[in-house]
Amino acid sequence: MSLTNCRILVVEDEFMVAHDLQLELEEAGAVILGPEASIRGALKRIDDESRIDAVVLDINLEGKLSFVVADAMKAKQIPFIFASGYEDEALSSRYPNVINCRKPFVTRDLLESLIRCLNGVIKD
Repeated sequence: MSLTNCRILVVEDEFMVAHDLQLELEEAGAVILGPEASIRGALKRIDDESRIDAVVLDINLEGKLSFVVADAMKAKQIPFIFASGYEDEALSSRYPNVINCRKPFVTRDLLESLIRCLNGVIKD
């Protein structure tokens, strides 16, 4: 499964989860932006980067819900998926079309979800 040259922003506050996710995405060919561990850092990165192809977003960052980050990505039309321990129902009413890869996730499932969220942008 290839994400070759896709610029993926990882927003995750748990160091080991972010690190492992970064390694897996790099192995799939992605260029990793971040990881960002805070809402403030994620919002700054979204504003500063010239190109973000997709985002993997944890819902709970440092004890705060990251909906403001999700809303900023929606406003900029940046595709994203959630990687969260939250139930799908908790997210589906606010973000009905966003995939939630429940933690602990299987890497292959997360990669497949990320590719689906890119909506055919990736050409193998």
